[in-house]
Amino acid sequence: MGDTGGSQLIQNLTLSASTALKVVSLTPTFHHVTWIRQNIRKKECCFFEKGAREDVCMCGYSKSEHVDDAVQTEDSGGGTWDPHTHVREVPTDAFGDIDFGGLRQTTTKYARVSTETSPEVVYQLMTEQWKVSPPNLLISVTGGAKNFYLKTRLKNVFQRGLIKVAQTTGAWIITGGTNTGVMKHVGQAVRDYYLSSSMQGQIVTIGLATWGVIHNKEVLVHSQGCFPAHYPMDVKGRLPCLDNNHTHFLLVDDGTHGRYGVEIDLRSRLEKYISGKNLGHCKTVGVTIPVVLVVLDGGAGTLNTIYTAMLNDTPCVVLEGSGRMADVIAHAAGLPVSQVTISLIHRLLKKFLSLEYDNFTDLKIIEWTKKIQDIIRMSHLLTVFRGGGDSHGDVDVAILQALFKASRASASQVVEGWRRQLELAIVWNRVDIAATEIFTDESQWKSSDLHWAMFSALVGNKPQFVSLLLENGVSLREFLHSEDTLCDLYKQLPNCFFLRKLAKRVRASCGRRRRVFAARNRVREAQNQCISLTHVSDEVRHLLGNFTQPIYPPPTMMYHFNMEENTSLSRSLSGSQAPLRVDLAEAQRDPARDLFLWAVVQKNKEMAEIFWEQCTDCVSAALAACKILKKMAEEGSDADEAAVMQELADYFEMHAIGVFTQCYSSGEERAKKLLVRVSPFWGKTTCLRLALEANCKSFVALSGVQALLTEIWCGELSVDNPVWRVTTCMIFFPLIYTSFLIYRPDEVIQKQNENSEDIRTVASVTGCVDRTKAKSPAPTTTKSLNCWSRLVCLYSSPQVKFYWNIVSYFAFLFLFAVVLMMDFQTTPSPAEILLYVWLFSVVSEEVRQLFYDPDGFGLHKKARMYIRELWNILDVLSIVLFIIGLVFRLTIEHFYAGKIILCIDFVVFCLRLMAIFSISRTLGPKIIIVRRMMMDMFFFMFLLSIWVVAYGVAKQGILIHNDNRLEWIFRGAVYEPYLIIFGYVPTNIDYSEFNLESCSMNATDPLKPKCPVLNENQTPAFPEWLTIIMLCVYLLFANILLLNLLIAIFNFTFQEVQDNTDRIWKFQRYELIREYHSRPSAPPPFIILSHLYIFIRNVILCRPPIKSRKFRTELPHTEEEELLSWEALMKDRYLLSTQQQRSQTMERCIVDTAQKVTSITDRLEREEDIRSAILIKRLARLEEQVFQSAKGLQWIMESLKSIPGLAGKEEQPLPILSTGKDTSETLESEKETEGFHVKARQFQYPNSKVTRFPVPEEKVPWEVSFSSYMPSYYNSEDNLEGLDSKVLENYRNPGGRTGIRGRGSLMHPGPNLHVDLVITRLRDSGRCVLEFLAVEDKKQQLMVLPGGPVESSEHLPSGLMTTLGKSLYERLHEKIAEGILVFEGYVDDARNTDNAWVETTVLNLHLDSSEDSQDIINMVACSRGSLQWQEVSCKNGLCSDQSDSLRRVALLHNRNS
Repeated sequence: MGDTGGSQLIQNLTLSASTALKVVSLTPTFHHVTWIRQNIRKKECCFFEKGAREDVCMCGYSKSEHVDDAVQTEDSGGGTWDPHTHVREVPTDAFGDIDFGGLRQTTTKYARVSTETSPEVVYQLMTEQWKVSPPNLLISVTGGAKNFYLKTRLKNVFQRGLIKVAQTTGAWIITGGTNTGVMKHVGQAVRDYYLSSSMQGQIVTIGLATWGVIHNKEVLVHSQGCFPAHYPMDVKGRLPCLDNNHTHFLLVDDGTHGRYGVEIDLRSRLEKYISGKNLGHCKTVGVTIPVVLVVLDGGAGTLNTIYTAMLNDTPCVVLEGSGRMADVIAHAAGLPVSQVTISLIHRLLKKFLSLEYDNFTDLKIIEWTKKIQDIIRMSHLLTVFRGGGDSHGDVDVAILQALFKASRASASQVVEGWRRQLELAIVWNRVDIAATEIFTDESQWKSSDLHWAMFSALVGNKPQFVSLLLENGVSLREFLHSEDTLCDLYKQLPNCFFLRKLAKRVRASCGRRRRVFAARNRVREAQNQCISLTHVSDEVRHLLGNFTQPIYPPPTMMYHFNMEENTSLSRSLSGSQAPLRVDLAEAQRDPARDLFLWAVVQKNKEMAEIFWEQCTDCVSAALAACKILKKMAEEGSDADEAAVMQELADYFEMHAIGVFTQCYSSGEERAKKLLVRVSPFWGKTTCLRLALEANCKSFVALSGVQALLTEIWCGELSVDNPVWRVTTCMIFFPLIYTSFLIYRPDEVIQKQNENSEDIRTVASVTGCVDRTKAKSPAPTTTKSLNCWSRLVCLYSSPQVKFYWNIVSYFAFLFLFAVVLMMDFQTTPSPAEILLYVWLFSVVSEEVRQLFYDPDGFGLHKKARMYIRELWNILDVLSIVLFIIGLVFRLTIEHFYAGKIILCIDFVVFCLRLMAIFSISRTLGPKIIIVRRMMMDMFFFMFLLSIWVVAYGVAKQGILIHNDNRLEWIFRGAVYEPYLIIFGYVPTNIDYSEFNLESCSMNATDPLKPKCPVLNENQTPAFPEWLTIIMLCVYLLFANILLLNLLIAIFNFTFQEVQDNTDRIWKFQRYELIREYHSRPSAPPPFIILSHLYIFIRNVILCRPPIKSRKFRTELPHTEEEELLSWEALMKDRYLLSTQQQRSQTMERCIVDTAQKVTSITDRLEREEDIRSAILIKRLARLEEQVFQSAKGLQWIMESLKSIPGLAGKEEQPLPILSTGKDTSETLESEKETEGFHVKARQFQYPNSKVTRFPVPEEKVPWEVSFSSYMPSYYNSEDNLEGLDSKVLENYRNPGGRTGIRGRGSLMHPGPNLHVDLVITRLRDSGRCVLEFLAVEDKKQQLMVLPGGPVESSEHLPSGLMTTLGKSLYERLHEKIAEGILVFEGYVDDARNTDNAWVETTVLNLHLDSSEDSQDIINMVACSRGSLQWQEVSCKNGLCSDQSDSLRRVALLHNRNS
């Protein structure tokens, strides 16, 4: 069970971090077809009744398209055709894939669905069967169903904005699906998106079309589905075709043919269902998928769609300039509601819908006026995109701003609204909208309020949002204050190489614990089976190298086991890593470092760039990232992934180079200190060590790094000393006490003295003493070296050690040569014994180098590093050969063999001499070229050997017959062909050069080759022409082709390496400097005395080794802080210079120029549109004035005609010329416009199917004539008593017309009294807070003010007794007389009618500190949640009427709402 749990853990770790790739296959599975057949249904007519034509049914289909039983039913008779009765549901027979053909060969999914299909089933079909990812936004595009003209600029803006918002947010676009009207424009936008090579991903475009009006739908029918169905795009048909640019089709079927608008109901239900689904990755409860309606063009149906959508709180974006109803709404939206009159709508309809205007009835226009007024009143849901202005920029911005505006209006609390908007912006990945709409002066964010957003942005890989959150106050230290946050981030890593390695480490760790703890600790084991920072630290240390310490301290729980039972466990866990001592107090945390590391291990370049800029130790961070990435690339098996890692490693190496170059140019000494400073954030290592381990040759080759290495190479000697002076002082050391050789301390003192002298000179010339004092350097602590220190510094300098070792090595070779050539006796001579002692000292030095490990690599890695070096391999080979030769030399029978081995060993020692020249700037790079050419020559020799052996064996076989002497066979088949390449031509292949005395007939002479086959004339029998031709061909390929190929290879290698040899030489120079820095001063053979001293000191006396501060320095805390601050300043300068260089590149200039040209073009087009719009408005105004003038002249003419009887007639009114309002409007109605009721005029009467008569704003007052007013009569089922119309005339709503007569759902005609009780108290919680008592409305699931209908305002509503409880009800009833009257009068209620209305009395009952008040408060506390105290604020969640009452109460208590 434990193993299974561990495996499941690893699967969970990997699966939780990976993103599932959803692939749609063109080949259907049996499960897919079965699911559709079982869940998706269509509709068909089951009763044929003749319609207008003989062979056509009332459903619109012909007789042949009906099933047999439908025709039989018709013969037997079945009554009048009814769609509810004679249409049935059966399994669908049209689903699968559509192949539209053409150039793009698009294939889309489709299904024929019934109008009664559940939206849940449709959503399941989309997401589970068609594998479409759930949307983050739903864009419903509606408008003109017929083809309409759209201005080029507006068309481009709409298509570009629609695709951009769909692409960035992961939205679904829903349209009508046909190749006409607005659907065609959406399809063209999708097509242009796919044709654009700069964009990637799929735009989900869903077409909901009516099955009965689709052209060529017959090809889509197949009982088992069509995979694919070849659909012809015949645009000349009477019926519309499907648009080939949509990705999915839902063809809605109601069983009829030729009837439009069938899909509207299913579309609205589907949109409502999707809008109720939770947004994919949102943490906030209640954040659902937002829906937005985009409107272009359109007619009366479009207006109804907009009105219905806005009643459902769906925001709408209307494109001005798209034509027809969209322009009507856009023009009316810019006016107050009071100015949107019936006459204005008449004019707008006549202007924008001129072709259809004559068919509009007055009643319809009145209804549309009312709807347009209601639409304008819901301004938080209406957004007009005016293409000629800059209000929204682009359509995508307008769409998202509309959603944010609606979200702000619907939020019950300010913080909740901002949080919901930010979460939507993060899901949509629209940082531009977040910057302009969310992070404004109105929104005040704390760092803790944005931690969830930072986590979402990190996990969702949204680097731009991370930058935005950091700019707006997110503190990384607070964000990562808990280690659990960082652990959760590692658990959410995407599927990558590091996660797989980390999962294996977790599994191995769980396995070790399982074996130790056994069964009694399984509970603790189950709790710890997850990624911890210890696992991360171990894996990072593995990638960085064991020379580093863990970057995260181990958890304290690992050190709190029972010491008696689990001592071995503690040792095993601590011993599982390389031995090191971890000082928990020294473990430092840098949150930017933690997130930078988290981004690097997943190869996230943009995220890593952000956090690298925040890192405290940026150079070390960049080099550490380089090392980690190169190590992962080396261990990974995926070549593409390794290439990405290598590229990212080079990128961060360039960052390290840039920052350090800036540091070195600003301050050389501090830059050198930065290289050898121990970084507590990166495992107690140094920048220089990280660069060397990461193989960052370019970084090591920097002048600043090389200056540091040169300084270490020279020791305390000045780097300006010529070599000849140093070598002279090595022999004549008394010269060091003169100025012949310069020491660095003396050089520093000299420079300081020169600076002081310059300052004094300036002071004497200018006479300004104060300024010179301010510029004078601080006194230094550098002291001059004494005599003994000068001598020690001379001979301890790595440079001097190297020169002595050169002399020693030449002396060793000279002695070795003398022994081999002149003094190699049977009994070793003194010179030979000295040679052995000399070699022993060399061997002891090699052993010391192997075990010398100041960086803590460990013996295993140190041995690998040692053997990886070519010169060390030669050292080992020379020593091994010398030992073998010495053993052979000391035996009599192998004496000469031993000498031969020693002679060969001498060659190896001479080759080792090349290492001496590697320090030379001239010869060092050439040695690197030679090494590369040797590798090329090795592969070339393999190719050459093929030709040599081929020719040699053929030649030997032709010339010599059955020679069994191996040495002569090898000579003839290999050696002689090899010599031919260099000009040697054997004489036995040519008759003229053949000499019988130079060979042996029967191969009896061991010193002569065997003669070739001879004939009876004792002449060679081989064909001379063949051997000569073979020789010519061999020379042609071997001498001319292959040798010239070798020359070309060498030339290519030289050219390739020449540019990098200096860089490689500088990189390899470090190891030599490090070797001689740690090497004892005495050269061999005297070095053995130093080894003896080291052995006694370290082994016998057990003293710690002396640590050098040249390569590793731990700075004091204050100095380190100053150095890191300076480094951060240099980093900022580097980033600024990089940004300036990037902005000045040719590519950037071209992009900026293109953007400016595009901006100018758009501006010119906008100005042209504005000028044309202004001209059209002027012409319209002129036309109106002409019309009014003609009307006035007509009135004058009629008045003049009636002059004789003028005195007996009423004076005719003068027409109003400029207001443009209906003549029935009065001044009184204009004054009362702002007070007209709105809820009482809603089209749908609440809790009924009754529809009100439309009452526009201007027709509300009873004083205004409204001849077309014909309201319906309605009494609810609870009010069965009918009232005489004469009785109803006695009651007239004081607020004006409502569109319905009767009592409605109210109790009686006239005023219906209602009491709202506002119970308040003051809560002292550090500040004086006014709270009100809210009760739970179980029907609406909301908290409301306690209240209800009453017969008299002096009594409480009887219904409150159930809500409040009898005791509390009675106590409040006793105090009702103490209540303060806040408001009394008419209330705009949705239940109001023309003859019945609600009048509300609002009473405020304030509970003070009296005993009675405290009793009431205690009763509220015992209500178990049905009663709640809530703070009085503007965002209280109450309805508008109760919010107004609460505002009045707040004013009474001197509080602002």
